[in-house]
Amino acid sequence: MAIDSKILILCAAVDNEPITEGETGWVSNFMRFLDMMLFQVLGEKVGIEMKTEKDSISSGDLSAYKLFIPVITPAFLEVGKNRDTVEEFFKIEKGIIFKVTKARVNRDDQPTKLRNMLGYELFMVDVETGEDHQINDFFGPEAERSYWMKLVDLAYDIHEAILKAKETTAATVKPLFERKSVYLAETSHDLSIQRNIIRRELQRYGYKVLPETTLPVNSGELEETVRKELDECNLSIHLIGNSYGEIPKGSERSVVDLQNKIAGETSANGRKSGKLNRLIWISPDLKNTSERQRTFIENIKRDISALEGAEILQTPLEDFKNIIREELIDVSGEKKFQIGVSRPKIENKGTKMVYLVYDLIDEKEVNPLIKFIEKSGYEVIHPSFQGDLLELRQKHIENLVEFDLALIYYGKVNLQWVRMKLLDLLKAPGFGRAKPILGRGILTGTGININKESFSIYDVDIIDGGKELPLDDIKNFLENKR
Repeated sequence: MAIDSKILILCAAVDNEPITEGETGWVSNFMRFLDMMLFQVLGEKVGIEMKTEKDSISSGDLSAYKLFIPVITPAFLEVGKNRDTVEEFFKIEKGIIFKVTKARVNRDDQPTKLRNMLGYELFMVDVETGEDHQINDFFGPEAERSYWMKLVDLAYDIHEAILKAKETTAATVKPLFERKSVYLAETSHDLSIQRNIIRRELQRYGYKVLPETTLPVNSGELEETVRKELDECNLSIHLIGNSYGEIPKGSERSVVDLQNKIAGETSANGRKSGKLNRLIWISPDLKNTSERQRTFIENIKRDISALEGAEILQTPLEDFKNIIREELIDVSGEKKFQIGVSRPKIENKGTKMVYLVYDLIDEKEVNPLIKFIEKSGYEVIHPSFQGDLLELRQKHIENLVEFDLALIYYGKVNLQWVRMKLLDLLKAPGFGRAKPILGRGILTGTGININKESFSIYDVDIIDGGKELPLDDIKNFLENKR
């Protein structure tokens, strides 16, 4: 049964022209993938249509759609009819717009009402040069980092919008405490995935995450906006990676650097409504950083670590997420902002559960693995292979909520299957998961080679299967994640 929330995708005709004759256009692929994602998260089909400036679209036609996705590119903005359609949709009562960008577009060139709207950037940005380019290999490593994670985000945001529009709380989470705000600083492109994961978890626990709109490109306006939003928050979270980040107009500092500087000043000077505490995460996997970025990181460690209200951590991302939970989440309803205090290691009572994610085709190969995990004192959660697609999906979601550690078996399946399962693990908090994930791993089967570097940003352990089951490596993975 289709959901009564039709979606219109509007693009420039040239942006959907296939690169090679006989291939599917970029926007058509985007629509196909989004339709698949929405079916996974909603369990029902949503009507999606695509139109270009060559199609006739009247105001009456637009009113039939509840959600509107303009695919923004320079070519899209050159067509006056596309701009007019965007303006018309803003007039629709209760209409919801999700801005997708297929290529980088200057903020000032976008329609006024779209400029400050957070968008879903479905293009690749070279960390070293800062140049962007279109993703055409949807199953390659670039798409893995930049395309699929953003597409999953878009699907979940549409999912939430549809549920809200239907005025149902069936798939929403009731906040454990009064809604409060957290400032999650904008990051450089190399940490956009990590920032999205943390943003999802904060929203999952009922927090309002700032900034809610894109930051101004002018340094003066940017500083004013950041100071105003920090004054609404008790905690700011900053993620520091390999790239120094973009530098706004009128400044010599990057957006990442400026936000950190302003948060430090706000913390030192105090806020109108109390103290601002800070969590600063520095990636433990720093590679090919510029001299300026290395200096920036050293300055943070040297200058800020001594200031009250700041805690700097250079740990795996999953450990950092656990610390965020300790700071913010208290089931009694009381919030903790205790920066700098020593923390006991999180302990889970009872038998830990390992979600062994594998395909039916590899069932014979994983049987010895199952026996070993169970013999090691863990309960194994199995995927379900019986039932229709909706039943299988529901069982998968239930498993994603319950497990402590997850191990994906990469045997006779293709690499895209592995990537999709990993994306589900990364998005587990969005399904209503309350407890931390202790570990994620991928175990390769006999003769399977995997590019470990392409998975480095996902905080996942790669275990080489080799000719025999690597029992010691598997045991280390299980025990070191306690």
